[in-house]
Amino acid sequence: MKLPCQVIVWDVLPAIRAAIAEELVECGASQQEIAQMMGIAPSAVSQYLSKKRGYKIVFEGEVRDSIRRLAKDLHEGRVDDLSRRICQICMQMREEDEPCRSDLAND
Repeated sequence: MKLPCQVIVWDVLPAIRAAIAEELVECGASQQEIAQMMGIAPSAVSQYLSKKRGYKIVFEGEVRDSIRRLAKDLHEGRVDDLSRRICQICMQMREEDEPCRSDLAND
């Protein structure tokens, strides 16, 4: 049994980063630009986009909308604290209790 905290660290956060990277590609950003905007290695971006990392969760509804807004703001240079924005998205998911109810917690 995985604890909810483990699910967040191992599955939710990588999935959020992967979704942000995908949205940034839609905005026209290159993998190198995405890596720089997100403060991660270009190889991590490549793994997110090729679904080798962060692929276990598909976001929908309000959480997906929040990810899209964050990616757009990142692309336009309007994000002062990326960590805080990602935390807000994670908390939004936790309010919906998704990571705790999902099959991920039972893997």
